[in-house]
Parts: sequence; C-alpha cells; structure tokens
Amino acid sequence: MSSDVDRLVEIITQKVQERLGGQPSARLALAPRDRGDCTDDSAPGEDCTSCGSCVVRRPWSVRAMEGAGAMRIGAPLGVGPVPGELAKLIDHTLLKPEATRDEVVKLCEEARKHRFASVCVNTTWVPLCKSLLAGTDVMVCAVVGFPLGAMAPTSKAYEAREAMRQGAKEIDMVINIGALKSRDYETVFEDICRVVKAAAPAGVKVILETSALDLEQKTIACALSKLAGAAFVKTSTGFGKGGATVEDIELMRRLVGPDIGVKASGGVRTVEDVLKMAAAGANRIGASASVAIVSGTATADPKAKGY
Repeated sequence: MSSDVDRLVEIITQKVQERLGGQPSARLALAPRDRGDCTDDSAPGEDCTSCGSCVVRRPWSVRAMEGAGAMRIGAPLGVGPVPGELAKLIDHTLLKPEATRDEVVKLCEEARKHRFASVCVNTTWVPLCKSLLAGTDVMVCAVVGFPLGAMAPTSKAYEAREAMRQGAKEIDMVINIGALKSRDYETVFEDICRVVKAAAPAGVKVILETSALDLEQKTIACALSKLAGAAFVKTSTGFGKGGATVEDIELMRRLVGPDIGVKASGGVRTVEDVLKMAAAGANRIGASASVAIVSGTATADPKAKGY
C-alpha cells in the first residue's frame, strides 16, 4: 500500500507540474475554465502582465511553482513532543460564529498564560487580539474563506491582505473544495497563490477538509499547496463531517515531505490525540480544548463539534 501511494504521489505531482507549467499532459483531465476573459485589474499591487503570458493570469504563479513563499521545516516522522512542550504546537482556536468579545479576551489571556503558538480567530477579531497579545511571542492567526472555501480567489486575497494589515502573522485559508472535485486545478492553484502573495511574508496554511476528499484529491491538494508556496497543509476546518485522523496526517506528511508543515485540526481534544498526531508527522495542532490539553484534564467527547 505504501509503495502504491508513493507512486501515485509521484505520478500526480509530475502531471500537476506539467499542466501548470504549460506542458501537454494526455492523461490529466481538467475541466475547462468558465470564468471568462481576464479583466481583473482591480487588485492593486498584483503584477499582472498580459493575458496568455502565464498559466493562471499572474507571473507569480510560475514563481510559486519554483518554491517561492514562506516555508517551514516539519518535525521528523515518528518523533513526538513531551507533554511539557505541547503548548508550542498549539494554535489556540475560537472560530464559532457566535463568539463574543469576552470569549476572545479570555482566549488571548489563556494564550498568554500557556504560551501557545498562536490564537486562531476570524478576521473580525484580529485587531483586538493584536492589542491583547502585544509584547508576547503568541502570534495572531486569521482564517480566510472560512469555513466553506467557495469564495472567489480575489475575495480570499483581499481578506488575507486586510488581516495582515490589521496585525495577523499567519493565515489559514480553506481550499476551493468544489473546484478541486471538479478537476479545475488551475482555479485551485490560483486561489492558493493569490492568498500566499497577499499574506507575504506571513505563512499560509491550506485547509484541505480531508473528510470530504478521496485519496487522489488529497494527493493533488497537497501537491498544489506545496507548488503554490504554502507554509502548511492542514486537515480540517472543524466544521465538516470529520476531523483530523492519524492516517491523514501520515499521508499528508509523506506527500509534502519535510519542506513544509502539517497541521492537525478538528477533533483533537486530549493529550493522547496531540501525541498521536505529532508522532504521525504533525508539527502544529489546532484545538479549542488547548488549556485542558496542556493541563492534562482533557477527556475525549465524541459529541463535541468544531475544533
């Protein structure tokens, strides 16, 4: 099974590179783009040259294929942290739509106390989190195109740019799941590239929503994310049908190699969950039960929703 997956990764990555590099590929069946002529000159600072001169309307798409963008080194396979180091792995998360200001304040206070890697919030809370976490090493991470991923690429890029302007240091974006399933890989690639460019120099984590994808789709999504310059690939929004699994983390780490990070999110609620994900290859965890995890009081709750 392992050799079959490795071979599938090799074949798909090669064909994705061929297609996005403008080389003919007889077997990669792509749905035709139906978004019309390139008339998008509304986003300032994006270096469009002329139609037909690049694969996906922008020369930075080609640069992304060559490895441009923020990169981060992943933890070695099979090596997990000890419990005292768990906080450094965790994005302390509050993404429910009914979250209140008081809850966000509490989130930041907890992140300060336990020195989590970041707080992960919707973009409306970025300025508040920035002010509350000033003077600490806790980053503000904002979600973009969340939780559906079905927004236009320009919308995601604008949201990412605004989040960065207001103080975010990392961006978690949801991949265009419908385009991926439609085999419209150019749109998926453009979507990620735009957000990577808009968020620079911050790292972008690409949320795949793995519970909605089959093996081939996960493979292609990871290949496109890596080619586009993502800093991480991430399992789930926490709002889908399923969350992170050890099997998906192992697959994603194998697909992206050691060059970029892997984030496990959705359903990670106990110390045991974190250690299993880290041992499988995750070097960042998204969780709302962060405090209970690092204090050792977390218990599995199969009825819990979200992160």
